[in-house]
Amino acid sequence: MTGATFTKLMVASASALVLAACGGADNVASPGEGAFPIAGGGGTGGGTNPTTPAPGQPAADCPTGFANVGTVANGTLRACQLPQKITGNLVVPNRAGTVYAISGRTDVGDDRGADPNAPVAGAVAGILTIEPGVRLFGSGGLDYLNVQRGSQIFAEGTATSPIIFTSRSNLDGNSGADLIGQWGGVVISGRAPIASCPAGTTPPNINCVATFEGGISFYGGNSPADNSGRLRYVQIRYPGFEVQPNRELNGLTLNGVGSGTTIEFLQVHNSSDDGIEFFGGTVNAKRIVVTGADDDSIDTDEGWRGGIQYLIARQRPNGGDRVFEMSSVGVQASLNSQPKIANYTAIGSTRTGAGDIQILNTGTGGRFINGIHTTANTATACLDVDTPSTQAAGPRWDSVVLACSTAFRNDTDIDGAAAAALFNGGANNSSTHTSTLSGFVNGSNEAGRVATNPQAIYAFFDNVTYIGAVRDANDTWWQGWTCGLSTGSNC
Repeated sequence: MTGATFTKLMVASASALVLAACGGADNVASPGEGAFPIAGGGGTGGGTNPTTPAPGQPAADCPTGFANVGTVANGTLRACQLPQKITGNLVVPNRAGTVYAISGRTDVGDDRGADPNAPVAGAVAGILTIEPGVRLFGSGGLDYLNVQRGSQIFAEGTATSPIIFTSRSNLDGNSGADLIGQWGGVVISGRAPIASCPAGTTPPNINCVATFEGGISFYGGNSPADNSGRLRYVQIRYPGFEVQPNRELNGLTLNGVGSGTTIEFLQVHNSSDDGIEFFGGTVNAKRIVVTGADDDSIDTDEGWRGGIQYLIARQRPNGGDRVFEMSSVGVQASLNSQPKIANYTAIGSTRTGAGDIQILNTGTGGRFINGIHTTANTATACLDVDTPSTQAAGPRWDSVVLACSTAFRNDTDIDGAAAAALFNGGANNSSTHTSTLSGFVNGSNEAGRVATNPQAIYAFFDNVTYIGAVRDANDTWWQGWTCGLSTGSNC
């Protein structure tokens, strides 16, 4: 995403928000319609244990706390709408014949402020728990889930029953390589340090806070271990929406999220903007898949100092920009972005006009370990370095291979020779690698590379002896819970 934070949401056109065939008992209400409680988990749903419907038939009603807004998927699924604000505890149960609608901005809790020991007076926390196998959907660009500071989400699927966030259009049977931007996405805000500070304040500091979406959602603070919950075995399909030029919702937006939060086994598919964007914070992640992002697969800003290990990032042929866009804002000397990425396979877009696979700019540092950069696009480079950090913390690459027609972008900031010198300052790197990947699975040339122990660099990482995200055909961490990667697995 271009730009550090949202400052305002533009009112989208009615056609972007109105659901197909509105009104009537068997149709879904438009966003904002239906009975919403002011707070809490109340709603207009029916009983929590309806008679199990026959296969292909919708549930007769909705659980208590959810509004019954009709049916979707050609009348085969009951649509039960989440409250606009969730306070207290709300469980989204997995029930036969039932899916769950996200309509408009759906808040989990109130913003409770930057200080966990002195929450904002009157602000109420929310805890949203989503059971394995649940499907949730949005119908327009301004339908999104917004987890506020001091609240939590527990979306924990399993390898065989992932939780799926998707679009109404997808539930109605639409998919495809270039279907993007069907709903807003998932936003989580926390109290971990960020780089944006008032004048005269040096981060990390509890007064270093920023706003997402025009001041409605604040993020940041000085609680590095802040816990916003857990996301495990989750798909986020067809999200992202440009609400103003250069101001977009991503698939997963992480604002000042702390290291107490668990994110693993998560896929973002075909976001119309970035797959995952980190605005500061310290959150870590493992076993991440980003496919088909229309902008960047991974975007980092605002002083993010966490890590990702085991990352498949593959852009689609007809869309996408960079795999990694890594930036810093604010006070660079004290809290610049220092992303740490280990065991990753980054596959660039073949789109005319696509960006280079990785760019580092505006004082970004970071460590990049056991990585593969590759693209068939002869116009793009594997690495572009602009105004990198001059601190000892990086940037540095170790056991990273580049398989591109152009290894280093030769531009007017840091030229190709200077970028090559930075890259070659690490250990076991190659800028002339020949890829033998089978899709994203390592081949013989990848297996022959010397790996670096990531755990020696960052304690969150595992110690592994191979480069790339997927060691070989026996390495199946990505199978079962993802879509669009295995043969016959469609999103």
